[in-house]
Amino acid sequence: MANMNLYSRGDRLFVLLNVVLIGVFALSTLYPFIYIASLSMSTGFEARAGNVVLGPVGFTLEAYKQVLSEPMFWTSYKNTFIYTIGGTLMSLAFIIPGAYALSRPQLWGRRFWNLMVAFTMWFHAGMIPFFLNMRDLGLLDSYFGIIIGFAVNGFNIILLRNFFESIPKSFEEAARMDGANEFQVLWKVFVPLSKPAIATVALFCVVSRWNGFFWAMVLLQDDSKIPLQVYLRHVIVDLQDDESFANSLLTAPYSVETISAAIIVCSIIPILLIYPFLQKYFSKGILLGGVKE
Repeated sequence: MANMNLYSRGDRLFVLLNVVLIGVFALSTLYPFIYIASLSMSTGFEARAGNVVLGPVGFTLEAYKQVLSEPMFWTSYKNTFIYTIGGTLMSLAFIIPGAYALSRPQLWGRRFWNLMVAFTMWFHAGMIPFFLNMRDLGLLDSYFGIIIGFAVNGFNIILLRNFFESIPKSFEEAARMDGANEFQVLWKVFVPLSKPAIATVALFCVVSRWNGFFWAMVLLQDDSKIPLQVYLRHVIVDLQDDESFANSLLTAPYSVETISAAIIVCSIIPILLIYPFLQKYFSKGILLGGVKE
C-alpha cells in the first residue's frame, strides 16, 4: 500500500471517505444474508419475539431438520435444478446464434432486426396475452413450458452481440482463408474467444431461472412441478393459515420464520457455490464490447 504521507490532506480525506462508504455498503449488502442465516439457526420463540439481530439466539438446527425431512422440499429443489439447467442451456442455444447473426455486417436488414430485439426490452404484449399464448400452445403446467417460454432475453442477446463485434476481424479472416463456413466461424472462433461473455450471460440466465417465481406460480398448478421459490411461498403463506400446523408450533423448537429462513439459506447455497467458478469470467464480461479493434 502506498505511503499515505505522499498524499495531500484532501487526498487522504478522499481515500478515507471512500473506505468508509465501501465498508458501509459491504455491511449493508452482507447483513441480510447474516440475518437470514442467524434466524434459521435460532429457536422459534426468539424468532417470533424479534430478538434475532446479528447472531443466532438459542442456537438450534431444528428448522433445517424439519425442512430437509419434507419430501416436497426435495421435489421442488429438483424442479428448480431442472428449470435452471434446462432453461440456461435452452437460452444459450438461442442467444449465441442470435447474437452472432446480429453482429454480422452482411446480415440483410441488420439495423431493423437489431431494433426489433431492442424493442422487446421496452415493450411487451402484457401478462394476460402471454398467459393466453402459453395456454393456446399447450405449455401450461409443464416443465417444457417454463423452460422454453422464457428462453430468449433481448438484453442478453445485445450484450453478447456487442462482445462478438469487438472480436478482431483478423481471427475471422484467418478462419475464412482455411475454408471455414459460418457455423465453423461461430463455434471454432467466436465461441472460444467469447468465454467471458458467454459465462456472464450464462450467470444472468442461471440467477434469473433460479429465482423465477411469479410465472412459475401462475403457469404451474401441479405441486409436483413447482420450483423452490413457489414452495417457499407455500410455506410462508399457506402454512400460516393451517390451524394444525399452527398448533404444532406451540411446542416445537422452530417456527414459520425459522423454517422460511432455512429454506432461503438452502436456496442460495447453489448460487454461492457456482459464482466463484464464474467470477473470473464475470469480471471480464462486465466490460462487454468496451474495446473495439
